[in-house]
Amino acid sequence: MGDGGSGRGRAAAPGGDGVARLLARLAVLGLAGDVLVLAFAVGEGSLVVLGGGLLGLVLCVVGLWWFVAHRGLVRFLGALLAVAAPAAVLVLLTFEGLWLLALLLAVCWAATLACARAALRRSRPERPMRAVAAVRPERPLLIMNPVSGGGKVERFRLVGRAEELGARVILLDPAAPADVAALARRGVAEGADLLGVAGGDGTQALVAAVAAEHGVPFLVIPAGTRNHFAMDLGLDRADPSRALEALADGEELRVDLGDVAGRAFVNTVSFGVYADVVQHPEYRDNKTGTALNLLPELLAGDEGRRLDARVDGDALDGRQALLVSNNPYASPDVLSGAGRRPRLDGGVLGVLAVKVEGAAHAADLAVWGTQSQGLSALTGRRVEVTADADEIPVAVDGEALRMETPVVCALRPGALRVLVPRDRP
Repeated sequence: MGDGGSGRGRAAAPGGDGVARLLARLAVLGLAGDVLVLAFAVGEGSLVVLGGGLLGLVLCVVGLWWFVAHRGLVRFLGALLAVAAPAAVLVLLTFEGLWLLALLLAVCWAATLACARAALRRSRPERPMRAVAAVRPERPLLIMNPVSGGGKVERFRLVGRAEELGARVILLDPAAPADVAALARRGVAEGADLLGVAGGDGTQALVAAVAAEHGVPFLVIPAGTRNHFAMDLGLDRADPSRALEALADGEELRVDLGDVAGRAFVNTVSFGVYADVVQHPEYRDNKTGTALNLLPELLAGDEGRRLDARVDGDALDGRQALLVSNNPYASPDVLSGAGRRPRLDGGVLGVLAVKVEGAAHAADLAVWGTQSQGLSALTGRRVEVTADADEIPVAVDGEALRMETPVVCALRPGALRVLVPRDRP
């Protein structure tokens, strides 16, 4: 994680860059193989094959849109079309006697994706966040949620391990919801020189705000479900107990802290479609079913709530979904939960705004991604969100809230001192 002041940041594995370059070249060769197979197919089976393949792609995207944006018979037809379209392309290739070419195309494409993904995983560019040597805390206070992440606190014996390292642990009672920010403030008043949380990102943000307010280090223990903040700090999400190593041998990062209407956030603030979905109580127990049940109204051109936003001097009008992040994500994969932020100390907000009004827009977004007219990706220091309502639903680090409009998002550069293990992934 950079050499920083300590000069002992974890380096990439020997030969990792060379392997990554080799995999990237193999991915390019696989893509070239796809092109050659397609060219041969056109030569052997005429332009009908190429046209049929493109038509199948378009129909598949249309079917997926119908499945997401409608209910009843239209949803059933959408699912049928999404499955039948690619199947029809395979039938066409077989009918034209090109089944072997279809198989080769699938193999080349699979190899391309596998090599590209492996190259990205192998490639370890130097992280720009600077780590400095940290003083071992004498009176650390850790707040732990025993039900977070399906019981990771108990499964990884976090309480016992933390106490062995000299930490005082407050174990929350699931039957009696507590004000974690108040617990953290009380801990600082009683002499705590470090605050930490074993829980989800929403709880992390509340205690991080207190740590930033009092200038004490903050320890992230990834005991939640997704732990995006921990991932971008380089922590081991598979074994949250490894984060406790920072208490004995740690280093410090200075990172930015987001602010939305006076409330801190460490990852994202969502407006529009996603924020509407998470407001419903049944979402926690049935995320997919709840989303599919609500999306038709939320995506409807006439009925869905529209948002207007201003990112510094740039205006975004009539958007269905808006995501503001503490530093920008490297790609819009954040929409599917797979995105990463290369750094958390860049001093700017990331903004993704989505506008989809029909199957054509959905196809454009699916094919062109960041180049689509339906997706806007910007960065800025201040984001103001307005709507034709006095109050709108907002999801702050996954927590469902309602806020008065206009809602202003900003950033507090370098406000948070984060203690992390010296040895981390």
